[in-house]
Amino acid sequence: MYCSKCGSTIADTVTVCPVCGQPQGAGIPLPPPPLLQPAGPAYVTPDWQPAPVVAYAGFWLRVVANLLDGFILAVPVGIVIVILILSSGLGTFMRNFPNPPDPPDPSEAFGVALAIGIGVFILLAIVGNWLYYACFESSTWQATPGKKVLNIAVTDMTGARITFGRASGRFFAKFITRLIPLGIGFILAGITERKQALHDMIASTLVLRR
Repeated sequence: MYCSKCGSTIADTVTVCPVCGQPQGAGIPLPPPPLLQPAGPAYVTPDWQPAPVVAYAGFWLRVVANLLDGFILAVPVGIVIVILILSSGLGTFMRNFPNPPDPPDPSEAFGVALAIGIGVFILLAIVGNWLYYACFESSTWQATPGKKVLNIAVTDMTGARITFGRASGRFFAKFITRLIPLGIGFILAGITERKQALHDMIASTLVLRR
């Protein structure tokens, strides 16, 4: 036991501390002294840690991913085209159209229907591609199915998941990339430090290998 006043060690049966005279009763145990903490920092600062290795997806890897995505998109687009042709009666019109050598001039109605059909197809193709790329690249996958197969992902400049708005901006920025002659806007993905194509620079995105 310890004295409640001076902390001297006393027997359990002692009622008065022989050192300071403090009445003890049954005695009051004192807690052990705290352990001394080691001097210096308690953790390693981030500056001491090695920088993480970032693997960027290069030009050819991205080309293969785009080919896979193009094949995936071609199947539903082909189905939509067949449905539009059958539902519009364009196929029947073409089968009934007179053959050479003496065909009449195409009717005005056919020209209008063909122009409308082409316009609708282009619009559906743009909207379908936009939703395909923007939805997948802003999802938890951070990649289209073609990119997912090759274990690459689209991120922001810090490696985090991008929003649907940024993914949409990246998609429409590709129209600017296509305006650059000789595909230079896309070739930049193979020669820039962070393997960014022109649309990646515009949208502030990266394409990383996982």
